[in-house]
Amino acid sequence: MPKATILGSGTSFGVPVVGCSCEVCTSRDPRDRRTRSSAVVETGDGTRILIDTPPELRLQLIGARIPRVDAVLYTHDHADHVHGIDDLRAMSVKNGPLELFGAPDVLERIGARFQYIFDDAVRPPRGTSKPELVRVSIASGDQLPLGGVTVVPLEFWHGTMTVYGYRFGPFAYLTDVKSVPEESRKALAGVRYLVVNALFDRPHPTHLSIPEAIELARDLGAEQTFLTHLTHRFTHEGMKAMLPPGIEPAYDGLVIEW
Repeated sequence: MPKATILGSGTSFGVPVVGCSCEVCTSRDPRDRRTRSSAVVETGDGTRILIDTPPELRLQLIGARIPRVDAVLYTHDHADHVHGIDDLRAMSVKNGPLELFGAPDVLERIGARFQYIFDDAVRPPRGTSKPELVRVSIASGDQLPLGGVTVVPLEFWHGTMTVYGYRFGPFAYLTDVKSVPEESRKALAGVRYLVVNALFDRPHPTHLSIPEAIELARDLGAEQTFLTHLTHRFTHEGMKAMLPPGIEPAYDGLVIEW
């Protein structure tokens, strides 16, 4: 059965936030511990597709008992979505090179930032290793056959920069989105399960607010929506109580099946 696992549901600070003693950061509810945003989609044939490589990636994969992934999709190259890239090393050394899919400019900047990975002239000393990764450029609207599913990358605006969200049949994963171009909105028609970022209960210049995310979910007609990229402003239970039926906060370890 196809499914998605939310590995991380937190904003760029993560929750708890360093130095904070608020109600959420000191909560004993495990759903209030929010590592940086990422997810794994498992297709019907067992293929595992990772979305983003946040700083806590190793701990996220271990916690979700995911021993390997078969491909990686990048939404964009902000640090909270990329800087766990070296955690792909163990899998790629054991199972062979991993393909990384993303917008050309995103992959170019990742290559420059992690030059030791992608420069073939940089070889690890004997007895050591580095991630074995292959960059594959994609464009919005492409049809990517990955395992038992066709993945469709879609373009969104994150403030003034472009990010990709991804549709997997009835499921879509969107993060760091502020506005939705009309073409991408049309491409999301009929989506049943939606994961979308929702930052504050007030407007933000680069992210959907909670009311804006609710409006988007209603416009798309999603049966079930999960809000991600969450801050320490609300507890899981507090946010759940304020949301309408069919919409709830995601949490680390949440599994969505379809």
